[in-house]
Amino acid sequence: MVPRIGSLKLKPQLFCGVERAMGPGRADLLDAISAHGSISAAGRALGMSYRYTWLQVDGMNRCFDEKLVEATAGGRGGGAVVTDHGRLVLEAYRELEAALIKAARDHPRLVELETLMRDVPLNHGGGSR
Repeated sequence: MVPRIGSLKLKPQLFCGVERAMGPGRADLLDAISAHGSISAAGRALGMSYRYTWLQVDGMNRCFDEKLVEATAGGRGGGAVVTDHGRLVLEAYRELEAALIKAARDHPRLVELETLMRDVPLNHGGGSR
């Protein structure tokens, strides 16, 4: 879930070169893997396709100095766990996310921007600008 503070949507993303290493969706995926004990079950719980879920896990594992998720062979007895390193990364990410929310919540420039915005966009009449 991407946090919102009023009209501001915070989506902190960490990059490893050009590849996204961590963001809110990947953090949610780590939480779901912890809860379900399976990469595919976590993906289903989050409404992700099997392939997309595996690509997200692979991307995280390639971007950090140790694996965040350890998978065992599928079928009976298969599953996945978030490693100690994965829990450390997730905890640090969630703390960063909370700090950004706190910093943004009452920032005077956010308050100023929101006073300059409409509550809802104008209807587009189609002909005039």
